[in-house]
Amino acid sequence: MRRRIALIAFGGNAILPENQKGLQEEQMRNAQKAAEMMVQIIKKGYELIIVHGNGPQVGNILIQMEEASNKIPPFTLDVCDAMTEGSMGYMLEKALINELRRQSIDKDVATIITQVVVDKDDPAFLKPTKPIGPFYPKFRAQQLMRQKKWTMVEDSGRGYRKVVPSPKPIDIVPKWIIRDLVNSGRVVIAAGGGGIPVVLNSRGLYAGVEAVIDKDYAASLLAREVGVELFIILTGISRVYYNFGKPDQKPLPVITVEEAKKYLAEGQFPAGSMGPKIKAAIEYIEAGGKEVLITSANHLKAALINRSGTRIIASPEKNAQIQIGGQL
Repeated sequence: MRRRIALIAFGGNAILPENQKGLQEEQMRNAQKAAEMMVQIIKKGYELIIVHGNGPQVGNILIQMEEASNKIPPFTLDVCDAMTEGSMGYMLEKALINELRRQSIDKDVATIITQVVVDKDDPAFLKPTKPIGPFYPKFRAQQLMRQKKWTMVEDSGRGYRKVVPSPKPIDIVPKWIIRDLVNSGRVVIAAGGGGIPVVLNSRGLYAGVEAVIDKDYAASLLAREVGVELFIILTGISRVYYNFGKPDQKPLPVITVEEAKKYLAEGQFPAGSMGPKIKAAIEYIEAGGKEVLITSANHLKAALINRSGTRIIASPEKNAQIQIGGQL
């Protein structure tokens, strides 16, 4: 019997919230909470792939690099991404293994350091927009722009920050390894932070680039490549709303792809918040995916039994087939 696979994507702030200092002990505790949440999906009968964000974590590494730059040569952003994939993968992997043991579930967990291919001709490289790392004083920013050819922007009087492109992912390098592992019953942590951005150079070889890949787009691509049946995107709210934050806001328990496109065109889902998640969901469904579930960590358990969250589907007819087939 073919295994049912779920992929869950969540932000790096689940492990390192803004209101915490970022202590290792704090992050370990947060990883344990995340593990308890993710085991709920396994108990529903799904094999599991986990994609995490890394914004706060890679930002901290870049700050450490700058503080030590007079003593230790700093690494490029792609290597920093790899560092967070390893460190966060370790924390999540250990927490998951321990939680599975506590619940007497016999499963292995593996972290895959994941290179993700982007197009070297992606228009995003012509106009970097994604701020990363520390705030620099003007003199240091000018020095870095001269020496390293960085693009930097002034940020509301707080200093200057480096900006990098955010190209769309086009391929997952170890996708078949991830597929084989999850199909053999392993829990897989992959494409952390959207993956390590690489391009194919003129000789057909992979080369790392300084860029940020949106984790939701990378998760959507991985879900399509592996053949995931349920794509879960965690966010800060329990479900998606029409006119969010306004007096007449309306919850959207179920929407079709066509409705999602219509709401996007109306400006309902801003680029800096819900927009990329909805676009990632549309890409997944249009490529043959069955269902996307958008909800918060606190409401995941209820959302898995259709009592919370927003489900995005291809059409009402397909939704009826899914329910009759008992996929939830």
